[in-house]
Amino acid sequence: MIKKLDILILRSFIGPFIVTFFITLFVLVMQFFWLYMDELIGKGLGTWLIVQLLFYMSTTMVPLALPLGILLASIMTFGNMGENFELVAIKSAGISLLRFMRPLLLFIVFISALGFLFNNNVIPFANLKALSLLYDLRNSKPALNIRAGQFNSDIKDYAIRVGEKDNDGKTIRNVVIYDHTSGMGNEKVVLAKQGEMIPSPDKQYMIFRLKDGWRYDESAGTGNSQANKQIRMYFKNWDKVFDLSSFKLNRTNEDLFKDAYQMMDVAQLTERIDSMKRHQKRLHDNVNVYLGPYITILSKGDDRKTLLAKMPSKPVHKYDSSFLNVVNDTLRYRVTQLAASQVRNSQSLIGITAVDYKIQNDNYLKFNVEWHRKFTLSFACVLLFLIGAPLGAIIRKGGLGMPLVIAVAFFVVFHIMSITGEKLAKTGAVEPGIGMWMATVMLLPIAFILIRQARNDSQIFSKEWYVRAWNRISGLWSRKAA
Repeated sequence: MIKKLDILILRSFIGPFIVTFFITLFVLVMQFFWLYMDELIGKGLGTWLIVQLLFYMSTTMVPLALPLGILLASIMTFGNMGENFELVAIKSAGISLLRFMRPLLLFIVFISALGFLFNNNVIPFANLKALSLLYDLRNSKPALNIRAGQFNSDIKDYAIRVGEKDNDGKTIRNVVIYDHTSGMGNEKVVLAKQGEMIPSPDKQYMIFRLKDGWRYDESAGTGNSQANKQIRMYFKNWDKVFDLSSFKLNRTNEDLFKDAYQMMDVAQLTERIDSMKRHQKRLHDNVNVYLGPYITILSKGDDRKTLLAKMPSKPVHKYDSSFLNVVNDTLRYRVTQLAASQVRNSQSLIGITAVDYKIQNDNYLKFNVEWHRKFTLSFACVLLFLIGAPLGAIIRKGGLGMPLVIAVAFFVVFHIMSITGEKLAKTGAVEPGIGMWMATVMLLPIAFILIRQARNDSQIFSKEWYVRAWNRISGLWSRKAA
């Protein structure tokens, strides 16, 4: 039955958990934007594209923000209760710390199960949307930005220089346009004293409405350079239209990204891992097939017993020196070249197989790591709660001061160990299961130690305890000195 005490602890936890979760998520998303800001600024991205990227990237950060939010909220909750002497009152009523933690533990297990479902079903879709959109944004061209006194070649086959540009961003003066569309150099030039830059309503074209200028066109003749014709035309008003379709964001087909391991759930990863195992086995078997035409040991249809039966008990012939000394002089060169050719062919076939096997093995490790990640991130919620709850009871400080520092410190340790184990697994130094679960296995004993210390009212994080210990040591030292 649900007791009033269980409702109290749940209410005390849910509020800080929601706040810390969204703060953590916001910090992680901002970290992403700081990482890719240089590649996204100056490309004229619309508000809707930024909102989409923000939404998808924040969704992919949920599995990382959830454990940190649980750790911080659990430290704050139990720290507040310890600071207000609520834990002392509960223990004095005969209720143990483990009984007090039980409703929250069940709630965290429920959150972890939801986190696994989210990680397995929503994250692959969010990764597909986020990474494909990020790929298109990073590879899109910057927005057209014509600055005064500088040549601009962003528009293909054109070089544009504007001498002056007014504050309205439209009026330009001393305009020079080099047209390279013919591929023959600067044989078409436009000069104008002033004009305006007017984008079309659909932003697909840029219109240069030029005034009081000249157009020069030097057409190549059939003879020498003296036979070339130069045409000079004066204009009072003339419009030059530039196509800006190359600056438009072109979306890549998302089906091209679906085979990546980040876009798969557990069932798809399991199927792909099994197919990779079968392919690796075929590579081992194919080595014998590849080397068969060059190294003939078994005849077709022979097995191991047949081979052993065919092998003589004593050597048929013993060569005093090299085998080539027995070969006829007329055949020696041919035999040498044939043997060298077969060795090169064998080496080439084995090298191709080895490269293929390395690629397959690297992919196998990545898919296996991703398979384990689906479970480790969910179990990390339970682990960090088992660390955070006794830590809060020991610290007995609420708010965002000491709890925040200790929570971040523990999460950094957990994250570094997770990243280290993941890199070891991806390089093949350890098995993927060992590398991905290394952080959990190493921190789980610490969680049990902290729970034991909290049950015994340990003061390892109390400043007064260290002050008293230092005073006792100082008193002993002074008495010995006297």
